[in-house]
Amino acid sequence: MSSLPERMTVIEITEPGGPEKLALASRPIPQPATGEVLIQVAVAGVNRPDCLQRQGGYPPPPGASDIPGLEVAGTVAALGEGVDNWMAGDKVCALLTGGGYAEYCVAPVPQCLPVPTGLTLQQAAALPETFFTVWSNIFDRGRLKPGEILLVHGGASGIGTTAIQLANALGSRVLTTVGSSDKVQPCLDLGAERVINYHEEDFVQVVKSATNNRGVDVILDMVGGDYVQRDLSALAVEGRLIFIAFLRGAKVELNLASVMMKRLTVTGSTLRSRPIADKAPIAQALRETVWPLLASGKVCPIIDRIFPLSEAADAHALMESNRHVGKILLQVA
Repeated sequence: MSSLPERMTVIEITEPGGPEKLALASRPIPQPATGEVLIQVAVAGVNRPDCLQRQGGYPPPPGASDIPGLEVAGTVAALGEGVDNWMAGDKVCALLTGGGYAEYCVAPVPQCLPVPTGLTLQQAAALPETFFTVWSNIFDRGRLKPGEILLVHGGASGIGTTAIQLANALGSRVLTTVGSSDKVQPCLDLGAERVINYHEEDFVQVVKSATNNRGVDVILDMVGGDYVQRDLSALAVEGRLIFIAFLRGAKVELNLASVMMKRLTVTGSTLRSRPIADKAPIAQALRETVWPLLASGKVCPIIDRIFPLSEAADAHALMESNRHVGKILLQVA
């Protein structure tokens, strides 16, 4: 650590509020604990939980950094005790519980992955949060199988563009919803067979038509609210409904008859607060199954725009405008 600077530039949340509450600041460089690596951050990903944290609605779990940022790519700068599978200078991308909007951050070794062959650090920074989330929810909890049909709400988001590609690459059919006509073609290009502009069409009716009235096997929902009962209507017998966010509200009134009649599973998860032991097998599954797809070009992270770290507020404003397709990143180094 002696060759490293003592302090680093970070983005702090000065108080709960809008994007303007993000500000540049100086902090001491963190020290890697046992089982952790120190990463010199090249690029950090921007995600909706970052915006929610900035608004005061998603505090970091105990012991996590209060600096926003849940994913980074960069270079291993130092090793904590007991780390023998990484070396200083290795290129790495990592899932964090916080601290990504900074020149340096620490990450537990089980949440670190090598930069896939052929990908840039910018592309690698777009991977951890979305790929961990998609894999653990659609494939682990949702048990999506080849030949089944997936409906993804918000297909143009970072989560959506990842889910479309992964499900398609692993042999499933994909339908998706979007909020504007300019997002239709990008989702088709990624492998969705039908893209539903929810301002113009009822996704339940489109699903019924596209599946001969059968319904879809899995729905990934980040909307909640009034979508929930409609999701149940759009599911096939033995279908699985998975929640990862609730942009339209967390509390709903539900008719459970369809859950019982169709033997549906309703589930959901968050990722940030889960223990490292939960995240390690997700990382291993990604390395074994998904990293080869990235290296071969069958799956590729979609990047909408890259902002300098100093313009984190503008990145959050773009995220909250819903005008982006794919990931928003911050160039740190």
